[in-house]
Amino acid sequence: MSVSVRVPTILRPYTKGASEVSVEGATLSEVLESLDTSFPGIKGRVLDDSGELRRFVNVYVDNDDVRFTEGLQTNIKDGGQVSIIPAVAGG
Repeated sequence: MSVSVRVPTILRPYTKGASEVSVEGATLSEVLESLDTSFPGIKGRVLDDSGELRRFVNVYVDNDDVRFTEGLQTNIKDGGQVSIIPAVAGG
């Protein structure tokens, strides 16, 4: 199943500047694997060394924050959209 992934500016060097890419996967975990196969190194910027979402990276599947759903096992429907959004902090 094809899924659209919205890529933040900071990760676009991995996608050759593309702000949105299409990959395959039925869960967020599968989508990240597919994304990393097509764009090597990008998964390491989204997941930490233990394989969990990095603390300051927010991921949404069809407008739902995956931290409040099933995390990496969140199901994604065909034609769904994943948005990777780095957290912004400062004062």
